Amino acid sequence: MSWHQALHDPQREPRNASRWLSPLRQWQARRVEHSFGHFLEDPQRHDAAMFFLSEVYGDHDFSRRDASVARIVPTMQKLLPASVLGTLADAIELDALTHALDLRMAGALESLAPRRKTLDQALYAQAYRQVGLRRLRLHQIALIVRVGAGLAQAVRLPGVSMLLRLSRGPARATGLADLQGFLERGFAAFALLGDAGTFLHEIQTSERASAGRLFAGKPDPFGLGAPAKPAAAKRPATKRPAVRRTAR
Repeated sequence: MSWHQALHDPQREPRNASRWLSPLRQWQARRVEHSFGHFLEDPQRHDAAMFFLSEVYGDHDFSRRDASVARIVPTMQKLLPASVLGTLADAIELDALTHALDLRMAGALESLAPRRKTLDQALYAQAYRQVGLRRLRLHQIALIVRVGAGLAQAVRLPGVSMLLRLSRGPARATGLADLQGFLERGFAAFALLGDAGTFLHEIQTSERASAGRLFAGKPDPFGLGAPAKPAAAKRPATKRPAVRRTAR
């Protein structure tokens, strides 16, 4: 078993049972949806943004899909270009790294907020700085861009769409439908994108800026807005005695 598969195995990695892991993933997915709001409103970029939200930043476990890679490569090498297989490798590395960082974040949240049940931006930022690992955080962002660039390049390769259709049967027969679906959904999303370079540059710039603000301890690093302060309790109005006016 490889190290990234072990990360998904609760028997080998007890941190997978952390009560903070699921809320952390859900919070991160909502955060990215907020950050990608302008992409989702753009008809040309919507599908590519949704692909990232569901397949890259999603709050679910990708271990079944990732474990398929070792078995699918010999079959797919006969059907797909090396560049497409390289994009798959980048996607698996990204998922493994993201999961490893999430485990560290969950551990930090356990120590910082052992009794808390909800996660907010301030607590997330505190745990992020405690975990540190700036170089790996920047590598995580670079992998996101590489996956997108690989899919954008695959769209331009002649015959890839047909090759993906031809590989459906072997993938389904060998239990690799999840990985096949990942490729097809990514190809379809990026086929509609148009200018992938600008799209990916905006993501990289935004995510690196957010990481910089997190490490620097800046308030509201994701632009989510400060939490609303509870309204001050109003004092009951006191009646003033009536003033008698007398004619002068």
